[in-house]
Amino acid sequence: MESSLRIVPAQGPKTTNSDTTNSLGLHDNLQYGPCSMVNQFKSHGAIKDRLENWEETQDNVRFTLMRNLYGVSLPLQIMMERKIVAKNAHMPALRQSNIHLDILMGRDESLDVSDAFGGLESKPSMDIHSDMEKKLRM
Repeated sequence: MESSLRIVPAQGPKTTNSDTTNSLGLHDNLQYGPCSMVNQFKSHGAIKDRLENWEETQDNVRFTLMRNLYGVSLPLQIMMERKIVAKNAHMPALRQSNIHLDILMGRDESLDVSDAFGGLESKPSMDIHSDMEKKLRM
């Protein structure tokens, strides 16, 4: 938990080829090998990076404010409750929902695609025994 009051996630690091360029600003094939075009175009936009870290940043702000107002015990208690509730003891082949974690995270009043369709993209596995062996690492 980082102690900052940043509301919006920080911008991710920019990917550059400055370590493999020569004095003209071009990639040096003789010294560093052929350049991969995938690495040049693989960089994501700033908005995508911010959206991926949005929920984590919002939790960080909430926990920092709680720690400043009520002390360190309240954020630790909430994180402990989330960790306990996140352990899902359901059968792996059955549809899983964790309403307890949704309540603790503050997502109980919002609708998501998974709430409406419930993970019906693929049919559930009917081999419950092998799924339990995978889950319990037997």
